[in-house]
Amino acid sequence: MIHVPFTFRSLDKLSDLILIEPTIFQDERGWFREEYKRSDFFEHGIDCDFLQDNTSYSVIRGTIRGLHFQMAPEAQGKLVTCLAGEVYDVAVDIRRRSPTYARWEAVLLSAENHRALWVPLGFAHGFQTLKDDTVVGYKVTREYSRASDRSIRWNDPQLNITWPIANPVLSKKDAEAPQLSEVDNNFEWRALDSG
Repeated sequence: MIHVPFTFRSLDKLSDLILIEPTIFQDERGWFREEYKRSDFFEHGIDCDFLQDNTSYSVIRGTIRGLHFQMAPEAQGKLVTCLAGEVYDVAVDIRRRSPTYARWEAVLLSAENHRALWVPLGFAHGFQTLKDDTVVGYKVTREYSRASDRSIRWNDPQLNITWPIANPVLSKKDAEAPQLSEVDNNFEWRALDSG
């Protein structure tokens, strides 16, 4: 029997984003899944070292965290999973000159579907919780850098993101974030660069 721990799929609108579906091994005790396996990820174009793991807990349904990124050279690739609850997970291409600049893609990540999303360098990331008591975990390729940390306004009209829940719960930082056209951003797309 061949063991296939993950299925990898590029997304339609932003092909640099990769949706990862692990194989779930379930029995009467519960389930087991592999979260990350370097050799499998490398084989599918995700060649990185994760340097920090983060976990966020959101009490209230409708909470938005994002849209966040770190400027280069402290830019972070993120592997995002939902450990409890459910999120509408959004990534925005912010690489200037990219054919998909300012476009976004959203996927549903939940404790039930076990999916993960790979968000490469050059993308802003955020999510909205669809259930109370939601926990999101993400592995990142660079440590947090306050000096490089940036946010983009969740309701920037240029992006026109369709968030599922109106009147979100926001931090002061996210509520007052600049629009994409105003934010410091040093990402440039190159035709031969996959992210």
